[in-house]
Amino acid sequence: MSDPINNWQPTACILCSRNCGIEVEVQGREMKRIRGDKAHPISAGYLCQKAQRLNYYQNHADRLTTPLRRTADGTFEAISWDTAIAEIAGKLVALRDTYGGESLAYFGGGGQGNHLAGPYGKALRTAMQTRNYYSALAQEKTGGFWVDGRLYGRQNCHATEDVEHADVVVFIGTNPWQSHGIRNARVFLRELHKDPNRKMIVIDPRRTETAALADLHLQVRPGTDAFLLAAILATIVREGAEDAEFLASRTTGFDAVRTALLDVPIEAYAKRAGIAVEAVQQAARWITNANRCAVRTDLGIEHTLHSTLNQYLRALLYLLTGNFNRPGGNVLHTALIPLMGHLEEGEQQKRSAVTKFPFITNLLPPNILPAEINNDDSSRTRGLLIDSANPLVSMPDTQAYREAFAKLDLLVVIDVAMTETAQLAHYVLPASSQFEKAEATFFTMEFPANAFHLRRPLFEPLPGTLTEPEIYTRLIRAMGALPSDFSDLKAAAGQGRLAFAMAFQKFMKQQPELADFGPVILYETLGPTLPDGLAGAAYLWATAHQFAAKHPDAVRRAGHKGEGAMLGESLFESIISSPSGVLFSVNEYEEAWNFVRHKDHRIHLEIPEMLAELRELCADEPERTADYPFVLMAGERRSYNANTIYRDPAWRKDDPDGALRIHPDDAALMSIDNGGWVQCESKGGAVIARVEITDTVLPGVVTLPHGYGLEYPDENSIRKLTGVNINELTSVEDCDALAGTPWHKHIPVRLSLVTK
Repeated sequence: MSDPINNWQPTACILCSRNCGIEVEVQGREMKRIRGDKAHPISAGYLCQKAQRLNYYQNHADRLTTPLRRTADGTFEAISWDTAIAEIAGKLVALRDTYGGESLAYFGGGGQGNHLAGPYGKALRTAMQTRNYYSALAQEKTGGFWVDGRLYGRQNCHATEDVEHADVVVFIGTNPWQSHGIRNARVFLRELHKDPNRKMIVIDPRRTETAALADLHLQVRPGTDAFLLAAILATIVREGAEDAEFLASRTTGFDAVRTALLDVPIEAYAKRAGIAVEAVQQAARWITNANRCAVRTDLGIEHTLHSTLNQYLRALLYLLTGNFNRPGGNVLHTALIPLMGHLEEGEQQKRSAVTKFPFITNLLPPNILPAEINNDDSSRTRGLLIDSANPLVSMPDTQAYREAFAKLDLLVVIDVAMTETAQLAHYVLPASSQFEKAEATFFTMEFPANAFHLRRPLFEPLPGTLTEPEIYTRLIRAMGALPSDFSDLKAAAGQGRLAFAMAFQKFMKQQPELADFGPVILYETLGPTLPDGLAGAAYLWATAHQFAAKHPDAVRRAGHKGEGAMLGESLFESIISSPSGVLFSVNEYEEAWNFVRHKDHRIHLEIPEMLAELRELCADEPERTADYPFVLMAGERRSYNANTIYRDPAWRKDDPDGALRIHPDDAALMSIDNGGWVQCESKGGAVIARVEITDTVLPGVVTLPHGYGLEYPDENSIRKLTGVNINELTSVEDCDALAGTPWHKHIPVRLSLVTK
């Protein structure tokens, strides 16, 4: 809580995956000033402009302060927590016992940096007896997880990029200047741009802020990334520039990959991508001639055509050139808590009940959820719990979601705000904000030094709200999924953590069926003994012990001391007593090879499904239809857009309604003026957007940002819509066949002038 003497409190920004450490000057319930936290072990004082506006998340008119229940006339009435928990638990149990656990589903489990409740969500899914788990992660990254599983042996083998020590850095479909994703992005990009001994290659259809700093910008046509990447890889192989020694000693399957790449028509693929073949050759040679090359990718190639193939080809860029598990390349890393799970070979055949879509890790893609609900199959999804997510706005095809949600027997939303999704719920449960409870991010993706930041609450929970660990614990208990009493464990916790460790180990050995409820058990027993506000982090005690037992040398290099259980205790104590975060592992590069999980400890380059898709690519230009002559790239990152947790539009200093960007030639042909208004229409819907004319986009391409299209009350309490909800234009049908990731960056649209 805030200190009346020193009111600068350490915490973290929650607006992107970096979760930079910040210090906040607290006055009452307001975040008055914000600065970078120099004590943070990763960001070390770095801060971008968006974090300065975090008070707009913490304090706004849509904050929820009481549980709500929908009435027969469609309005909401306030109810008590006891009533809400009892009724929701009763309905979950009734649906589960009548139709089976697979009639229930779970969506979310935490927004950016709001991950501490994730294991409690798993406990609730166990009580619900369902594995139907949807999240934003499955909308973005599952194609990459699937590829990683085939390459490295497990779907949670994730490679980070060591851009700081690379001679050549390749950015594909990402604009770190705005989206960050790398350490201290803007400082790094400036330094990289100024260094005459280093090169930056950017592959992006837009001339982004990052592309403007690049030594080589390959302004690829939307949806043709696979063609360009294949052409670069084919050039490397044809010139014999692959790292033969690395491939022979560390991989299998290169011959099949080489054969497929030698069949690539480089000139035709370059032309299809809109890139001169000389530029393709230059990129290939810079990559192969570099002593160290790192590749960073993001949604630009994950939300477009051939998205899973894109993930495979970008991995081949650093694997064929030997830039893997070494300084300045891409490296497998540790994780205190893995962000994703893994499905063994047999489990990978398990599919969703209605659409029969396969699980990747433990996730299903949001694109299929409307179809899983809105049907007459006896196995359809009937009950849905959504935590810290607003899929009506942030997931593909708003209309499909709206129609599907209307068919649910039970929709429960846990959130801090009355979101568009919450407005459709049967019950809305008000959560404490990220700054009113203990929180953490599981985006711990650094190498060689990796850090974890357990954030303490800055404020008391807003009256009427509860933390997610408390909400989940109450629901699970009300569903009758746990024994009524843990008195022996509570007594042991009062005697100290050593006594508790012995009691907990004995308890779990006697009742292994309660393993998934471990976080709840620790919350109720060990949690009350922890410092004020940190009870929800109690399961990190078990996590710290497990990690220290698995990686003792790395934990000791990070500064933690002890042998056996005492090393785990040392790590846990550091986590709960370090308000600015703590290093939990420091690895050596050779150790990263232990993270390759195939039995032969080699990387398996040959993925038949991906090589088949590569062979099926067609260099012929697709016909541009008169009905939809433009390609919309939706979800652009700009200076003042964020995820939907920023509801008050007053936080934006510019681009108030998220303009549609269009090339000057297209604007001239249509007689569109800068600042004018157009209707943008896809096969799925239509929106009205303000126009910004710019040559940063290609002719025939338009862009719109994400994070708009939200209603918020004005000074007269009249709710008004600000900007465009891009998912009024997207379709659940348009997605990757293997991973289900949507094609947000390639939406055929048409434009027409309107007056407003």
